[in-house]
Amino acid sequence: MTQTNPAYVDLITKLVSIPSPSLHEAKASAFLAAWMNRHGLAAHVDEVGNAVGVKGTGPKEILLLGHIDTFPGEIPVRQEGHLLYGRGSVDAKGPLCTFAAAAAQVDVPPAWRLTVVGAVEEEYATSRGARHILSQRLPQPANTLLSPPTYCVIGEPSHWDRVTLGYKGRLLMDIELTVPFSHSAGEGRLPAEQAVDLWRQIESFCADKSHQKEANSPFTRLDPSLRQIASRDEGTYGLVELSFGFRLPLWISPADLETELRPLVVETVPTGTTAKLHFSGAEYAYKGEKSTPLVRAFLAAIRTNGGTPRFVTKTGTADMNVVGPHWPDSPLVAYGPGDSSLDHTPDEHLDLNEYQRAIAVLKDVLRQLMK
Repeated sequence: MTQTNPAYVDLITKLVSIPSPSLHEAKASAFLAAWMNRHGLAAHVDEVGNAVGVKGTGPKEILLLGHIDTFPGEIPVRQEGHLLYGRGSVDAKGPLCTFAAAAAQVDVPPAWRLTVVGAVEEEYATSRGARHILSQRLPQPANTLLSPPTYCVIGEPSHWDRVTLGYKGRLLMDIELTVPFSHSAGEGRLPAEQAVDLWRQIESFCADKSHQKEANSPFTRLDPSLRQIASRDEGTYGLVELSFGFRLPLWISPADLETELRPLVVETVPTGTTAKLHFSGAEYAYKGEKSTPLVRAFLAAIRTNGGTPRFVTKTGTADMNVVGPHWPDSPLVAYGPGDSSLDHTPDEHLDLNEYQRAIAVLKDVLRQLMK
């Protein structure tokens, strides 16, 4: 069994012990920046609140982009054997601490630069931290600061022996229905019933689109979800507020889905009912290539450390969706220890032995890439 390094157990335990839900990351970012400064990286908290550590000054960059914010809700931080419990232990302070610990232990040749980022607001649908990092590296004439990274690793849990190649996209749709009342004993559809009818129509629409594309796997399907529904009476009208989420495959963009949903809603609601639509949270699906030096380095490092590497794709979204489409020439993967099925749950915990193995893998990956 891999032995855990007390210094890196201390790092993740302390970082997990600092609550950092989205919009409240300042203390955690300051702690991580201070830790990186003490361990060989030139670190600071940037203007949007990201903790950023840099090692080396070369033109070629390996960007390790994790996130420091967490899903809401506190879990008492405790260690039971080799398991560390606490909000963010898996999603995604475990991967982020893996990045910082590995970067602290590798030598960076003159031609290279290693950047570790603990980004803010990844869980908030704004991805403000990743968008700021992206804006600094967009290939445009006005940007004289940084170029797109040579390689980028996104910090998300996938288990230490798996490499994540892609994430589905996302679109959020909020609808307010204003429905004239009819008597409950009459033939007209009541406001709540109309809302249920609309949900069923959207489910059918998404199923038909997926069938047309012969999309049978979770990663290739267009999947809708009814996130919230609430109704209330206002005089002779009923109001129903609905929130929908859509997980998008590679074959449909957020803009194209919005274009198809608008007339679908209008055609579904009965005459006399008005529908106000608001779309947000648009992210494109992204899937990276298998045959890149970055992927090959991970496969070799996992095997060296006694694992059998596997590829995965995820049905959620991550900061890979934010930066990936803008850096077509920069190989990307997501990597990090932890069981992603524990994300956002009251039982979130990280196996510290797996955490140590992930650090070992990432060190090998960095050394191989910077040869």
